[in-house]
Amino acid sequence: MTLPNRMVVYPKDVMLITGIQDARTARKYLDKIRKKFKKAKGSFISLDEFCEFTGFREERVNRYLL
Repeated sequence: MTLPNRMVVYPKDVMLITGIQDARTARKYLDKIRKKFKKAKGSFISLDEFCEFTGFREERVNRYLL
């Protein structure tokens, strides 16, 4: 397993990974993840949390984290 360049997923990453075209929709998607993990508004979403929520494998998501 290779280490990711970073551990936090941002709206722009969600757009690249999922193909979502709108930044607002990507932010709402991250809000859904925060709600599932009972995190405060504005908290960071980790790579692990994103992958658990989406079902994507970390190795594939790492390619999009620049």
